[in-house]
Amino acid sequence: MKKREVIATLSVVALIVLVSCSGGNPPDDSSNMPSDPAGSCFAFRQYGNLQGKSVTVYTSILSPEDQSHIDSFKPFEKCTGAKINYEGSHEFESQLPLKIEAGSSPDIAYLPQPGLLKTLLARHSGKIKEVSGQALSNLEENYRQAWKDYGSADGKVYAVPVGASVKSFVWYSPKTFTDNGYQVPKTWDDLMILTEKISSDHPDAKPWCAGIESGSSTGWPATDWLEDTMLRTAGPDAYDQWVTHQIPFNDPKVVTALDQAGGILKNDAYVNGGLGGIRSIRTTAVGEAGLPVLEGTCFLHHQASFYQVNWPAGTKIAEDGDVFAFYLPGSTETDRPVLVGGEFAAAFSDREEVKAFQAYLTSPEFSNAKAQATGPGWVSANRKLDPANLSSPVDRLSYQLISDENNVLRFDGSDQMPGTVGTGTFWTGMTDWISLNKSSQDILTEIENSWPDK
Repeated sequence: MKKREVIATLSVVALIVLVSCSGGNPPDDSSNMPSDPAGSCFAFRQYGNLQGKSVTVYTSILSPEDQSHIDSFKPFEKCTGAKINYEGSHEFESQLPLKIEAGSSPDIAYLPQPGLLKTLLARHSGKIKEVSGQALSNLEENYRQAWKDYGSADGKVYAVPVGASVKSFVWYSPKTFTDNGYQVPKTWDDLMILTEKISSDHPDAKPWCAGIESGSSTGWPATDWLEDTMLRTAGPDAYDQWVTHQIPFNDPKVVTALDQAGGILKNDAYVNGGLGGIRSIRTTAVGEAGLPVLEGTCFLHHQASFYQVNWPAGTKIAEDGDVFAFYLPGSTETDRPVLVGGEFAAAFSDREEVKAFQAYLTSPEFSNAKAQATGPGWVSANRKLDPANLSSPVDRLSYQLISDENNVLRFDGSDQMPGTVGTGTFWTGMTDWISLNKSSQDILTEIENSWPDK
């Protein structure tokens, strides 16, 4: 999983106050609803009285990151009477199919990749319930169409978005830029001109720093590079064809995109500031790869919005701070594709309390409660999220990019592909592309040959 979350302490009282500001449609008879003398549960009356009922939620998100999720459920529990039982597991992706086969599926599972959703649908037909009722209405009203599409298969909706992240970011030091007279680039050509200028101005440093070491997930940051450049060189339509294998993995358009990424990642003059040469990218841990930006040995680091949790304590993350992030520019100022990630909630039961909880996850009440319960690194794509509830300027910038209807959103490609490729040969292939200096054509052909037969 490529998403990280951190905890910001928030009392249950604050969460309940939050939901009092939202609207909703109460049922005809609410006489048996849990006591609510302050009227803070008005928006929850649509779910009915769920006293004594429970919902199990199974995810890959573990302690301490799980606490903000558990806290965000409290308004739902308080106002409906239902109990949400949360379980996180290191073995989520291997255990979930076993639970389904054994007839012990959770009520709700957070799926970190749309590709996993499609795999489960293919292997366990009928087990995942279609999204319907209030959850579907909320999804259509509160989210851009892209988020509905990524939770769908064969024209039917099976999962709803929970959280989101922006991948198309470059981290930098605003102070260093100001001291050197550098401007945030507005196009890809501007970015490369800046890269060359940094290389010329600072021979003892490098423009870029990067790292792809992530244990059994090593290589995934390099897939983000290819996905971002593919969107910029080939466009979103070709990107979609590539992700769904309507064009080969080694199509000339993909080779061009990977060569563009290699123009930075495989150029000794441009990487790997403060960390070593090109091959050090393979052995540099993801969480440490951007730190040379603070030391002045590196000026640019491509990584997602959730990277902010890796900066040392006390680092000011702001437009005038120690570090900040700018949008990875497109080929022109108006060409603004945004690579995003996130997780989706799928239901394995259609009991009323499960359907009510899935609807809650698509509501403004949940998104705002979760934003307040979470520290930097979590964003919702819900249009009714109040950006003021997001805890960092990078999260607010992420929400702006996600919400802007003029920006073309595309979900992380590897997360949509069959698991044997997306979290398998794609990761290992990109690692070999760096560490073994294989050509773009050769590595993409190897990945193409690994694509499973239908």
